[in-house]
Amino acid sequence: MKCDKKTMLLYAVTDRAWVGRQTLCEQVESALKGGATCVQLREKDLDEASFLAQAKELSALCKRYGVPFFVNDNVEIAIRCGADGVHVGQEDMQASLVRQKVGDGMMIGVSVHCVQEALDAVRNGADCLGVGAVFSTSTKTDVDVLSKETLRAICDAVDVPVVAIGGIGKSNIGQLAGTGIDGVALVSAIFSADDIESECRTLRRLSEEMVNAE
Repeated sequence: MKCDKKTMLLYAVTDRAWVGRQTLCEQVESALKGGATCVQLREKDLDEASFLAQAKELSALCKRYGVPFFVNDNVEIAIRCGADGVHVGQEDMQASLVRQKVGDGMMIGVSVHCVQEALDAVRNGADCLGVGAVFSTSTKTDVDVLSKETLRAICDAVDVPVVAIGGIGKSNIGQLAGTGIDGVALVSAIFSADDIESECRTLRRLSEEMVNAE
């Protein structure tokens, strides 16, 4: 399945850390109402049954909004919940093996940090790439921050959509203009907001301005 670069514009990656006043599903729906163009469910601590139940709920929600739904890391959960895509990191299953499991009907996203990893991922069947961290981030403390030159080189080297991730928020989205990315993947900038829907409207506008400034 081909990945439309327009779905990378505002890519919401979940984090249960801010669940409280709203459930995770309610938070994601607020993000969708505000203009999120893609949703990725990222769960590190849920048991398999709870993960699957959450994935099925979000998959159905995203289908109602016509927005692609990705599962992070867990290929089996992605298959069982009918996700549109699965996203894997460099330490996870190689894209070519993921493709053997999911067939041609599911998108595969891969995290990359340099041009060679990007080329390898695309050669192995990746439909889109996540590149980062582009700024320092509290979500992951063990990653190096990539230069704009590296980000630009990765975008120039591949013909699949590229989304930037890592420490991105309202104050620095504009700094990514001219790199060639198709959008931004956001965690805390969306889900820590008091008003997620309103915040997503602003972030969507800023991302559009950044992409169109190239």
